Amino acid sequence: MAWSRRDFLRTGLATLGSAAAPGLVGAQSGAAPTGNAKPEGASARAAGPALLCSRGESWGRKVNAPAWEILRDRGTSLDAVVAGAVVVELDPDDTSVGYGGLPNEEGVVQLDASILSGKLRKCGAVGALERIKTPSRIARLVLERTDHVMLVGEGALRFARAHGFEEENLLTERSRLEWLKWKENLSTQDDWEPPADGVYLERDKRPAGTINVLAVDAAGDVSGCTTTSGLAYKIPGRLGDSPIVGAGLYVDNEVGAAGATGRGEEVIKTCGSFNIVDSMARGMSPEDACLDALRRIVRWSRQRPDFQVKFVALRRDGEAGCAAMWGSAKQPVEAALTTRAGFRVLNGKYLYERT
Repeated sequence: MAWSRRDFLRTGLATLGSAAAPGLVGAQSGAAPTGNAKPEGASARAAGPALLCSRGESWGRKVNAPAWEILRDRGTSLDAVVAGAVVVELDPDDTSVGYGGLPNEEGVVQLDASILSGKLRKCGAVGALERIKTPSRIARLVLERTDHVMLVGEGALRFARAHGFEEENLLTERSRLEWLKWKENLSTQDDWEPPADGVYLERDKRPAGTINVLAVDAAGDVSGCTTTSGLAYKIPGRLGDSPIVGAGLYVDNEVGAAGATGRGEEVIKTCGSFNIVDSMARGMSPEDACLDALRRIVRWSRQRPDFQVKFVALRRDGEAGCAAMWGSAKQPVEAALTTRAGFRVLNGKYLYERT
């Protein structure tokens, strides 16, 4: 009988799964963790729908509202996380995600997104996608309609066009002016000049931003989505952590989900979101797992960080947490959680105090 490459890979992966290391099998089957780990971590019992957004009160309510409607009506977590992410992707007032996102150094908006389904055990991602407002929807199509994980650049755009998505200019007037301001002040020795009202240097406030939406539905299935326009004024083609599975997003249907925002390069180096989910599987609370991932970044960089990273995590039983590298009383670390008990803002911990 002739076998295709796909048949071979599926059979091989199934065989590998049955021969997994004892520690991994124990975590997935709900065996009690060892050492100081708490027993409620791995295979936590699902406690009904829960939804977590990586932003605070204002954006959190906007994002969670349509996503929660899906979960409340016993819809899937996969549908819910995309519905939440699209809210920000389509809003021109947000300059860090989707339409209106700040462009790369050449003035071109390039978007990244990833999506994971714990139930399907599949993921999809797009990177450096241009002229499509909703990269999360394209990432979902990669998950559902291909046997790939990631499409980038022109290939991702062609894939989106093939599925009926229309190309649009993603650069709003606001984001264009922000880019022009940066361009005019990039150097004192180029041919770009600022307006007559003076020089405006804001190099220490280089914008960055992302959004994570994590959900567990009534059936106990977990999904997550991370979407961004990436680091403002980046080198064209740069990918951060958002489209990279295990870095900007990770999901395990037996444990929960985690996502990252902030300096993507540092999250990639330490496989941030994967480590958080793995820590939860070993018994850590979501907040403690986020803090542990931040400390890992500090150990890796071997210096006091001059960048921000924020993690959010949602366990399958509905417990959620967040933590960031930097924070203060005036700039708290927040995430928005919706459950059957209602909407509330989580106040997370941080490693370093902002001054």
